[in-house]
Amino acid sequence: MNASVDSPEIGREIIAAGYRTNVHDHGEGGFPVMMIHGSGPGVTAWANWRLVIPELAKHRRVVAPDMLGFGYSERPEDQIYDRERWVKHAVGVMDELGLEQVDLVGNSFGGALALALAIEHPQRVRRLVLMGSVGVSFPITKGLDEVWGYEPSIENMRRLMDVFAYNKNLLTDELAEMRYQASVRPGFQESFAAMFPAPRQRWVDNLASPEEDIRKLPHETLILHGREDEVIPLEASYKLAELIDRAQLHVFGRCGHWTQIEHAGRFARLVNDFLHEADQAAGGK
Repeated sequence: MNASVDSPEIGREIIAAGYRTNVHDHGEGGFPVMMIHGSGPGVTAWANWRLVIPELAKHRRVVAPDMLGFGYSERPEDQIYDRERWVKHAVGVMDELGLEQVDLVGNSFGGALALALAIEHPQRVRRLVLMGSVGVSFPITKGLDEVWGYEPSIENMRRLMDVFAYNKNLLTDELAEMRYQASVRPGFQESFAAMFPAPRQRWVDNLASPEEDIRKLPHETLILHGREDEVIPLEASYKLAELIDRAQLHVFGRCGHWTQIEHAGRFARLVNDFLHEADQAAGGK
C-alpha cells in the first residue's frame, strides 16, 4: 500500500470484485451508508470524507472505499477503467461486507458511479445523495480538464487547489504539499493518467447514465452543489433534479467543488437529516 500502517488514510483491506481494496469502516449501529469519493489527483476516501465521516458515524455505519485504481486499492494490470468496472467494484465492496442495501453518497466522479449503481441495482440502494455530481453529459469545463490532465508538480497542485475551493483560506502550503505528495506515490500517477487521457470529453460522456434510466429512478435523492463550482457545472445538478422525480436540490453559496470540506458541518447535518427520514419511516430511532 506504500503508506505507514498508522496513516489515517489506511483503513482495512478486503477483496472486492477480485481486487485488494482499502476501505474505511466506522460506526456500529444504524443503517449503513457507503461514500464514493471523487477523482482528483492523489485522492483517497479518507482525504475526501475525513471531515464528515466522524459526524455521520455517530448515527450509522459508514463505509468509504478507495475505488479501483485510486488511493491504496489495487490497480488492474490492464489499466482499463470505465463506469461499468467501477460500479462492479463498488457492488463488490457491498457484497464482501455483507451489505444488502445501503444509503449511497457520491462526490463528483463518485456521484456518477452512485447514480449508475442505483440504476443497475435499484434494490441495493435505499436513498441517494449526489454531491457536485457527474452523471449527465455536459461540455467539459476548463477546471475538470485541468483536474483530469494533472501532471505532478507543486505548482500544478496549487493551481488545482485554487480551482477546487472557493474559500482560499483553505489553500495552505501544507495542503498543497500533502496532496502533491499523495499524487506522486508509487503507481498513483500511472493509474491516474490511464483513467482520463485526452480528449477528455469522452470520459464525461462515459460516466453519464442515459436520461431515460435516470428518469426511472424511484429513490429519494438529495442533490448538493456549490454555486461557485468550477469543476462540475451547477447546471448538471439542475438537470439531475429535473430528471429524478423524488429529488431535492440544495445549492451552497460561496462554495466551490469541495462542499464536504468547505461546508462540512452543514453537509453532515443535511445528509444526516435526509437519511434519518428514512430511518423513521422504517421504524428506527
